[in-house]
Amino acid sequence: MQMSWRGFTDLGDSAYQQLCNEITVEFNDCSKQVLELESIFLSPSYRRNDLASLLRSVQVQEKQKLHLTATIQVLKKAGRPSERLVSHEKCKYRNDDRQQHECVHVHEITEAAGTEEAEADAEYDNAMKEAIQGVQDAVTTINDHLDEVRYEIAALEADY
Repeated sequence: MQMSWRGFTDLGDSAYQQLCNEITVEFNDCSKQVLELESIFLSPSYRRNDLASLLRSVQVQEKQKLHLTATIQVLKKAGRPSERLVSHEKCKYRNDDRQQHECVHVHEITEAAGTEEAEADAEYDNAMKEAIQGVQDAVTTINDHLDEVRYEIAALEADY
């Protein structure tokens, strides 16, 4: 299933869950392949603990990246506190007229409430920023390690 990350948040819950399951299966397959390579590098015929260690680090970084990506998706789904939609399920309606109701969400806007909302938004923004930076750092580390592994594999292949 090809999909841009932008479209990822527009999925319905069922489609979103299915996509997550498909991605998990693919990650597990990749992980098994990396573990096989790691095992080969640790074997007596290669004895390349350095390459095995790099692959192990890639696995750790991939796990971190996946965790942070999930965190970003959860944050996006929740939305900024000040922009969250209000549900009127608990409101009181007059004469069963859905147009005339007493909204329990209406409250006086005070400086304290405004400050609290601003702090909640700042907390959300910081969490999002940290998660995005963490994903970027993980990707950089993964790419650096994979470049080193590719270089070493090319050197090994040239020797044989």
